[in-house]
Amino acid sequence: MLRLLVALALAAVVAAAPQQQQPEHPVYILKQDSDVNPEGYNFDFETSDGTSRQEKGTLKQISEDHKAIEVTGSYKYVGTDGLVYTVTFIADEHGFQPQEHVEHPGADQQQYQQ
Repeated sequence: MLRLLVALALAAVVAAAPQQQQPEHPVYILKQDSDVNPEGYNFDFETSDGTSRQEKGTLKQISEDHKAIEVTGSYKYVGTDGLVYTVTFIADEHGFQPQEHVEHPGADQQQYQQ
């Protein structure tokens, strides 16, 4: 009887474990490029699901004895709600400063900015 209870408890734990779901359509890299040098870097990529990212970092003189990387870029993705989200940003000595743009595909290209 104890073995049966242990087996049933083990089966319940296995059944309750999160199941890893395979995506309906695999996502492929369509474009990928990067360049890194002592003065900064840049990269970009694009995938088959509509995701993309571009970023550029440039060495900047902040003060007489302090240099830092200033980063500008953007990324875009299609949310689970079907909306296309685009975020452009700058990150510098003033912090991370994003701007979001939301597109409603097929709805007369209504666009919203936040």
